[in-house]
Amino acid sequence: MTVLFVLRLPARFVEFRSHFKKVFLVHCVRKRVQCCFYTKDINVDHPGRGLERYKELQSHFKRHLKATYSRFANVPDHSAVFGRHHIYFLEADGIYRTEKKPHISTAKKNPTGKTEPEQVLNLGCITAGEEIGEWTVQRIRLSPQEKHLAATLKKHATEKTRCVIVTLGQRDILTLDDVFSFEWATDEVLFYTLQEGLKCQKVYRLDLTKNGSMITSVYQELQPDVFVEVSLSRDRQVLIITCSSRSSSEVMLVDVTNPHLEPTLVQARQPELLYHVEHWRQNLIILANTGPGQEYQVVKAPLSKPSMVSWDTVFTPRSGTVLKDMDVVGEHCILLASMANNELELIVVPLSRPMEAYSLQLPFWACVVESKRPGLADQLDTFKFLISSPVRPPVLYRLYAEDGHLSSGTEDRPSCFQKQQRNYITKRLTACSKDGTFVPVTLLHSVECKRDTPLLVHVYGAYGQDVNMQFCPVKRFLLDQGWALAYCHIRGGGECGLAWQRQARVEGKHRGVEDLRACLSYLFSSGVSSPLRTVLTACSAGAVPVGALCNVRPDMMRAVILQSPFLDVLGTMEDPKLPLTVEDREEWGNPVENPEHMHTIASYCPVHNITPQRYPSMLLTASTDDDRTPLAGVLKYAKKLKEAAQTHSNMVSKSDAEPNIVVNIQPGANHTGPDGWESMLEEEALRLAFLYNELDLDPPRHPRRRKI
Repeated sequence: MTVLFVLRLPARFVEFRSHFKKVFLVHCVRKRVQCCFYTKDINVDHPGRGLERYKELQSHFKRHLKATYSRFANVPDHSAVFGRHHIYFLEADGIYRTEKKPHISTAKKNPTGKTEPEQVLNLGCITAGEEIGEWTVQRIRLSPQEKHLAATLKKHATEKTRCVIVTLGQRDILTLDDVFSFEWATDEVLFYTLQEGLKCQKVYRLDLTKNGSMITSVYQELQPDVFVEVSLSRDRQVLIITCSSRSSSEVMLVDVTNPHLEPTLVQARQPELLYHVEHWRQNLIILANTGPGQEYQVVKAPLSKPSMVSWDTVFTPRSGTVLKDMDVVGEHCILLASMANNELELIVVPLSRPMEAYSLQLPFWACVVESKRPGLADQLDTFKFLISSPVRPPVLYRLYAEDGHLSSGTEDRPSCFQKQQRNYITKRLTACSKDGTFVPVTLLHSVECKRDTPLLVHVYGAYGQDVNMQFCPVKRFLLDQGWALAYCHIRGGGECGLAWQRQARVEGKHRGVEDLRACLSYLFSSGVSSPLRTVLTACSAGAVPVGALCNVRPDMMRAVILQSPFLDVLGTMEDPKLPLTVEDREEWGNPVENPEHMHTIASYCPVHNITPQRYPSMLLTASTDDDRTPLAGVLKYAKKLKEAAQTHSNMVSKSDAEPNIVVNIQPGANHTGPDGWESMLEEEALRLAFLYNELDLDPPRHPRRRKI
């Protein structure tokens, strides 16, 4: 239960991963990944000049970040995979396993008498000629009887992936390139999707036999705006093929007991029909937007007659509550829901007695819920999940659905991080937008907010996706230094349901900009900081409302930080040759064929509305080969912004200094930020240096060195 129904990242959505455990693994083998900065102070032929002013502070903050990340190296996550007999986990050089109940006869022993982990995949064996640290394990899947292991690896700073299939106990290895999603149907049959460019439209079946392997094409999508992936039902009885566009979906099923049969269609795609499928006994439990206002509700259909004509309503949420995700756990359907005040709750629906549904409110501070995939030998009637917030590390919870008992912490003790949360305050606020709509704002702080409190404002507002609120040690560091963090849940995102996105799609995109403006005005009027102490940050498509607001109200913020920013909306939507333009037109519009769409996009597009005025300082980070948000658009925006700022400076008093407009260009195609430990630290430290420099804040003291 990840609050995202589709595993795939939307085209211009950046998920800043809480992947500090992974980067620690890279750090442990000391394979330092060099962070190569190509900087351009636009219109100045001095590479590196734009960033030099931050270098000293960057080194200072890098030490702080190392200490901060070290504090949270052991937060719980879902990286361990539980098989029938072993537990699988990641190390820097590969995948290892230990026996659940080790026996002397089957495990090596070291001098202390403890069993040593067995390596089942050595990354060096499949990355010949490359450093181990250049690849990261993304996902692991075990075959039903733990005969085979499949794992996908991603090469740093690229979109390249590789799937490795290991015969456990024999070390036989088979590799497949460009695999996106994959699942085992049986011990000898693996289904997977192939990603070509940024599209994923082909499903294949891999059959492993005594005489070798055979690959068969299962399905190919013909619509260019549809993305295909495979998943497995929670009870592992049905393989699910989901075909999704921005506004519709279509699902096909494969019975794992007969994986060579043709997939069965559930319901043919219809405009604006979205649905997601789980399996229960001989029925399908379906989360579909067939409820009031085209919001999600739960319906049921017999597996033998799965089409829409057979859908019977099981549960419809009360007014003001929207369903975010669904799991079927034993005899219960467990729903993640967002209430009217933007708090999260779990709704438990007994599938045999749906009228006895009950709800469990999660802690007030909970912002993210991530469910744990059950292991091969796990009981299926217990729901395990993590909850977290940007400043609170993940806490493991267990829900025993039959009696409604909810417990937190590990099996034998509460989470060690829960004791450290007393001074972190979470406030759920609402701001009134221009049209009277109330927009949720989540405010986090540790000290009383005043007019001089530095404020970092986060925003996204596109593709129906929530603004990222996963735990991040850097956010915790800022709160410890007296900052406040605000998360503006503007329209276009998914925080308040499907209608929330529809209101700010295509012709309604201006509403997201108005919402952001209203959120800032409300925060300032409430005494939470002031424009001179405020920095806006966004990534990917979140740069659109930020860039648009900078053009109409640049006085509302002191500085802006954008990563992999999408800024040239009009130019991108006019060019169908770009990898994502066709599918993204459902979100932004088609200016080529629809003059009204062109007029709407032109009215807010950040790069097309730059005028001579006093802009905030900006730090723009982009990658050289990023096809999701091409570098050309970022450079075009930065150049026009610099020219406008210079023109304004020439028109007014010399005392009105020009803003610092800096472009940090990273090599490669990594849309989601650096993968390596050193690279990540460099980039995070640069952002902190930029924040403190532009707000003229005194940096914190150097962290104390531990005595050895």
